[in-house]
Formats: sequence, structure tokens, C-alpha cells
Amino acid sequence: MYRQAMNVCIPPVRWWGRLEVSGLEHLPPTGPVLLAGNHDSYWDPVTIGLAAKPVRQIHALAKKELWSVPGLGPVLNGMGQIPIDRGKGDAGALDKAVERLRQGACIGIFLEGTRSLGRTLRARSGFARLAERVPEAELVSVAVTGTTDLPRFPKSRPRVRVRFFRPAYTERDGELTARMLEEIRAEAPISATGRTPERQRALREKKERANA
Repeated sequence: MYRQAMNVCIPPVRWWGRLEVSGLEHLPPTGPVLLAGNHDSYWDPVTIGLAAKPVRQIHALAKKELWSVPGLGPVLNGMGQIPIDRGKGDAGALDKAVERLRQGACIGIFLEGTRSLGRTLRARSGFARLAERVPEAELVSVAVTGTTDLPRFPKSRPRVRVRFFRPAYTERDGELTARMLEEIRAEAPISATGRTPERQRALREKKERANA
């Protein structure tokens, strides 16, 4: 199921999006891994999954509302994804993630917990809690850019890039997620879906003029 779902994403992401992947050597092919990424577009999960596919499968913590979409729940279950009730300290989802990690899985988490939508969001605590509970898990960061331009089809062809790298800060304490998110955002600045940086800047300037 996972391979089939990733293969469906090849035309829009790899072909139309001209996907470029780097840093796969930093993603261990076996053993427990905690993968932290940025989140600006609905396309981010499948893009990162497709980028990592030559090395390993990613089990993502995904919002439980996705299981309510008709026909999507069985697909997500078949892909090994884990539903989480965001913003409510879902201990059950974290326990399941810990179990998967101890079995040697790669667990993917978006540090901001939801799409940025052009906003600056704080890093959530779930990643650090998992890192503390499974100290043997390797920590890997991933920065994804260009996915916000995929919905602009067919007007503007995007350039989607995914880079895996090891975080500079690896202390499993209260600063871990904030430090990792800062590093990731240095590589992948916040971008609102369907808007280029120039378009975002123009919209901000227009809003500022209107409020002046």
C-alpha cells in the first residue's frame, strides 16, 4: 500500500515538480529514526515520503481528521500512518509511535503540528517527548521547499527540493524541537500555499497600505 501510494505521487511531484533530493546518506536505512520536518503544504507528507522511498518507509503522525475522509482511512492504515488528536496531548498516539520506534521504524513528525499558512508557528513538544522516551532513536531533519507551488498547475511549474540532514543540536531536552525547527526553517523559509515569495511580499505590502 505504501509503495502504491508513493508511486501515484510520482507524476505531480517528481515529474511536474522536478523533485530534487539530497542528503539521503543521513537517513539510516534500518533502526529507529525520528524524522522532523517543516510543513507548509498538503503535499509535504507525500513529497518527503517519495524522497525517502529509496531508503525506507516513513510512518507519520497524521491528524486524525484524515481518517474521516471517505476511503482514505484504509489507505492510511495500510501505509502504517498513526492518527493523532492534535493539540490535546494524545498520549495514545505517542505510545503507538514509541512502540513502532522500538520495533525499528522511522517516525515522521512535522514540528509545527500543522501547516504554517504563512504564519510563524512554535515547535510542538511531541517530538522531544519521543526522543526522550526512545534515546536509541536517530534524529534526522528534513527541509522541503517548492511544494506550495504545486497547486499553481498549470500556470507555473515548481521546483520541489527535499534535503535530509543531521541536526546540529541533539540534546534531548526542552530546547530540542525549537532548535531543530530553527535549523530547518533556515533551509526552508515559511511559504503560504500557492504563493511565491514575491506574491506573499506583495500581499503583505498591500495589507500594510490598507491599514496605514
